[in-house]
Amino acid sequence: TFVDNLHGIFAAEKHRIYKLKNWNSVQPLTPSSHDLLMLSVLCQVSRWEHRTRALSRLCGGPYLACYCLGFIIILLNVYRSHSMTVAMKAQARWEVMDRTDVFYAGVGLMVLGTVLVVGSFLALGFTGTFLGDYFGILMDEKVTGFPFNIVENPMYWGSTANYLGLALIGASPAGLVLVAIVAVSYKVAIRFEGPFTEQIYQERSQRRKHE
Repeated sequence: TFVDNLHGIFAAEKHRIYKLKNWNSVQPLTPSSHDLLMLSVLCQVSRWEHRTRALSRLCGGPYLACYCLGFIIILLNVYRSHSMTVAMKAQARWEVMDRTDVFYAGVGLMVLGTVLVVGSFLALGFTGTFLGDYFGILMDEKVTGFPFNIVENPMYWGSTANYLGLALIGASPAGLVLVAIVAVSYKVAIRFEGPFTEQIYQERSQRRKHE
């Protein structure tokens, strides 16, 4: 069942981390594995909800279910950010990156990333940001204003810019590796999320035509 599969994923990840917990050389990569796990689980949960509407029934409606999942996503993001920060600080600063220009480049990236993330949230709203489409909470039309007229998926790439800026500010080579893995994770998520979201809106268009 879905619950059994979900439990198996977490059990396998917990066992892997337990085996590696004393390996300082691989410790910086642990947050990236959490990121991949989080994206995988959220993808499965969201598609399961779209097929069954089980969470909506459990919570008494799609909006409350979406708010609950969104709150969980926020907590997971806070945990991921904390884990990445701890991993970066655990490593020695890289002299090549430990320069004033690199520091200010990192600050600039964090400002840019924050603008993209906040702008995306304001444009989409809470349900639009936190997978409301999968709960049947669809937007009237595609958002094309800022920051979507600048870059596609600004929430993902704004978050990536924030992490990259943090790595540059901390002169952390481990941070650069983590940012690269996060970026790849986001790219994979977009590859699967985009077509599925389009399918949801196509299904709505077909229903409207029949009506």
